[in-house]
Amino acid sequence: PLQIGNRGTVTEAAGFKVEEDVNRLRGAMKGAGTDEAAVIEVLARRSIAQRQRIKEAYKQTVGKDLTDDLQGELTGNFENVVLGLLMTAPVYDAYELRNAMKGAGTEEAALIDILASRTNAEIRAITAVYIKGSSYTVHSLSVPCIDTFAVGSQDIYEAGEARWGTDEVKFLTVLCVRNRNHLLQVFKEYQKISGRDIEDSIKREMSGSLENVFLAIVKCLKNKPAFFAERLYKSMKGLGTTDSVLIRIMVARAEIDMLDIKAEFLKAYGKTLHSFIKGDTSGDYRKILLELCGE
Repeated sequence: PLQIGNRGTVTEAAGFKVEEDVNRLRGAMKGAGTDEAAVIEVLARRSIAQRQRIKEAYKQTVGKDLTDDLQGELTGNFENVVLGLLMTAPVYDAYELRNAMKGAGTEEAALIDILASRTNAEIRAITAVYIKGSSYTVHSLSVPCIDTFAVGSQDIYEAGEARWGTDEVKFLTVLCVRNRNHLLQVFKEYQKISGRDIEDSIKREMSGSLENVFLAIVKCLKNKPAFFAERLYKSMKGLGTTDSVLIRIMVARAEIDMLDIKAEFLKAYGKTLHSFIKGDTSGDYRKILLELCGE
């Protein structure tokens, strides 16, 4: 496929001429200062596949790495967005996961955003990249997903509510199954048996990171664009912005389901995602995010 999804704001650019794009980027970095507008115009309006072709052509023409050159020119959040746009999807996810696990504290948000929302095939691709480029042992990314069908709602009920102390492993096995429709049926059954929604049970039975992961998995299964809309809203509401979350979702979903995320955002919060980003960011960082968001 020319683009990785069909509900994105970023699509394959028509009349794509890779040499022209390379020349524009070269020109943008010539002399003192950088023409950020040119960088935004080229990179935010091309698909991931097209950006890969630009990177290859740049390397052949200029003899240097486009990522390195841009890294030398740009700073801050704007730089983080641009560098993310230059990576393929599994590489970007692996890069974000590795950053999340660096240092003392793990940035839980990254793990949750990525591991709860990606499909099994996507997780396998990320894991392959992660292992290849990593001095970590493989188990540091043992995703708690098992390719089996759910044991069923009775099982969830017994693992959770019906017994004191939650059997987390069983809960995970049931939640991390392949078949989304099957799981949604399981949740409906669960409600019948236990008299309460699966999300309520998770909140009652668990706490901390584990609760966050489970809730994210369930929300993603029920409605993935709504899950991302909520993450975006929480990254911007109140004082300050959690830029890492904002950037990761805007970069990772631009080509997949950003149209649906925007619709869910408007539905849930009565304001457009565009207006939220505009009010919360500034400069070239704002410009490139709004380009990825679309009107």
